[in-house]
Formats: sequence, C-alpha cells, structure tokens
Amino acid sequence: MKPKLLTTLPGYTLAALRGDAIAGVTVAMVAIPLSIAIAIASGAPPEAGLITAIVGGLLISLLGGSRVQIGGPTGAFIVVVYGVIAEHGFDGLVLATLMAGAILLVAAMLRLGNLVRYIPEAVVNGFTIGIAIIIASSQLKDFFGLGGQAMPADFLPKIAALWDMRASFNPTALAIGAGALVLIVALRRLSERLPGLIVAVALASIMVAVLHLPVDTIASRYGELPRGLPMPHIPEVTVARLAELLPSAMIIAVLAAIESLLSAIVADRMFEGRHRPNAEVLAQGCANIGSALFGGLPATGAIARTATNVRAGGRTPVAGLVHALVILLVTLLAAPLAGYLAMPALAALLMLTAWNMSEPHKWHSYLQGPVADKLLLLTTLVLTVVADLTVAIGVGVAFGLALRLRNSEVEPEDWSSPER
Repeated sequence: MKPKLLTTLPGYTLAALRGDAIAGVTVAMVAIPLSIAIAIASGAPPEAGLITAIVGGLLISLLGGSRVQIGGPTGAFIVVVYGVIAEHGFDGLVLATLMAGAILLVAAMLRLGNLVRYIPEAVVNGFTIGIAIIIASSQLKDFFGLGGQAMPADFLPKIAALWDMRASFNPTALAIGAGALVLIVALRRLSERLPGLIVAVALASIMVAVLHLPVDTIASRYGELPRGLPMPHIPEVTVARLAELLPSAMIIAVLAAIESLLSAIVADRMFEGRHRPNAEVLAQGCANIGSALFGGLPATGAIARTATNVRAGGRTPVAGLVHALVILLVTLLAAPLAGYLAMPALAALLMLTAWNMSEPHKWHSYLQGPVADKLLLLTTLVLTVVADLTVAIGVGVAFGLALRLRNSEVEPEDWSSPER
C-alpha cells in the first residue's frame, strides 16, 4: 500500500514540477466554484466544500495509489449528505464521515480494494444517472429564482414543492443562470484547458453585483465565508449515535470506494498508468477522517477533476498537492470575494455537472445492451430516485450477483471508460 507519491519523487525533474504546477492551478480554478456549489446543494455551509477540497484533496494526493487522482467533494455525495444532514444535523454528517473513514481504513487493511471490480457496471450507471436527476432537480429552485419553503429531501415531494413555488419565479435569476450555463459550455468547447467554470460563474456574479440585480448570492443567503481552516473538532460520540449513523457511514464508505477506484481506472487509461487500489482506499479513509475533523464533507476521487488534471499535464501526485494548496491560499486571501457568487450561476454549474455525470452519449449503448443489464440499470435508477441510494445499491448489487451466479460467470466486469 505504498503511496504513489513515494514512487514518483525519485528522479523528479523541474520540467515535471512545471507541468504539475500548471495542472494543479488549473484544477484548483475548476474546483473552487464546484466545491462551494456541491456544499450548498448538500445542505452544508459553503465553506465545507472548500475544506473538503483542501484537507481531503491534500491527503488523497499524499497517500493515494494513483499518480493523478484529484480528491475533494463530488456530486455523487449530494444526495447522501443532504439526507444525513436533514435527519441527523451537520454534526451527524461529521460523525458519519469519520465512521466511513474508519471503515475504509479497515477495508484497505483487509485488501478489499479489488472487490469494486465485481460491482456490475449497470448498477454504477443506474445510480449515477439517478443521482444526476436528483442533483438537477435540486437546483431548479435557485436556477429559476424561486422563493418560499425549504426544499424537501425526497424527489417526489421536491417536485411538488417546486410547483407550489411557481408564482415566485424570478426572470432575472433565470437569465443569469442560463447565461452562465451557455458560457460554460462555450468556453469548454473553445478549449478544455480554459478554467471555463470559474470564468463563467465569475462573470455572471460580477454582472449581478455591478448592476445590483435582484438575485441571491452566497453572502446574501449565508453571510461572508471565513478565511482559512477552522480548528479540528471531534463531534459528540455515543453508542446510540454510532448505531444510528452506521447505515449512512456504510453508504458513504462504499460510494467513496467505488467513485475513487473508478476515477483511478479512468485516469490510468488516459495516460497508461497503473493505480494501487488498496493504497487508494487507505487514502480515502484518511481523507474522510481528516475532512470530518475540520468540518468538511465526505471526500473521494473526483472523476471530472482528475480528467482535467491529466489533460492539463499533471502526471504525479504533486499536481494534486498544488491543487489543494492553491485552494487554501485563495481561502486565506480572498474568501470574502466568494460571497459575491450568484446562486443561479452556481445552480447552472451543478446542472451541467449532473448532465455530464449521466453521460448522455452512452444512453444509446445502454439501450442496445443485454436485457438483464437494461433491467438492472433501470431498477437501480428508479430506486435511487424514488427510494434512496442505500436501497438502490443494495438491491442492484444483489440482483447483479444473482444474475452472474445464474450464468456461472463470476469474472470481474470488463469496465468501459466512464467520462463522469
């Protein structure tokens, strides 16, 4: 379980440092608005996303088994985190994340990292599309500038609540959100190396501030973001609390392992690398414990940011370290500026993230697949949306293993390369 950082440092050159530094700064510019948006969508304070990117990202790069993995908060956790906070409060989430970190450490010690390859790909695709639907629906309130009641955690009551709020529709908010969305897509098509996310969100937010438009911002809703990191804090721990939060901790741990190892697989195929799965799981455990102690969210390898790192020239974990340190520097020097970020622009960012997570260009291939795979994907998707992620993954994995045993084919999945 040797970290890749120790493998890559011997013979490290100035040219490699230059490439990693450029990649790290590029990914940080993408990660800053995205981390804030994920935290807000999860029902957490905005700064929790930045804390996760700094602490979780640093530990994943220091201890991980991938050369190019970028860690931090991800959209896949929004559904789980929102539900835990709604039911147990933010302290409950912190404790669940600590427990998840401990579970991941045990999994690494038992060398269970390779088991993720036995989860049917249809299950992963199904719950990913389901999560994307939930994320997109949760952003409609800010995208259309709707006011009124707090949003329910469950999908169907959420849609009903959005309909009830329709009279409060704000055309200005929609214009800002739609403008940010179009600009993000345009800049991305112009060049993948451009930090299109932060440019689009920043321009939309500047327009709101300069023209004094009637649109919510982070500061108007949450107040000014604090500078730097808070002091580490351990939440109240009781046996009853641990038992109550164990199911949430298990799903956080499983989701962190699946997403980080899937991200590492995709990254390997982008530059012919080879990750160490058990070292990666160990890093995820440490990252979640560290993030929770500082009041952050669950951390895992982020597929989109990892791919951005590779495309920008990152080739060693130093790029991930630079990414985390740049975000820390920004929070120390310019955290109050984040208060000007416009909520519809952040909603547009997350809606586009949800669209990319669902990988629409692969839907046709899903429809052309075996009937069993289509049924497995659809079952997982529906359960993710109308029930919850724990049920969806449990039923999906059980169903998938049953199908595999029926066919007497207990070989690992031949994974295709997701682009989420």
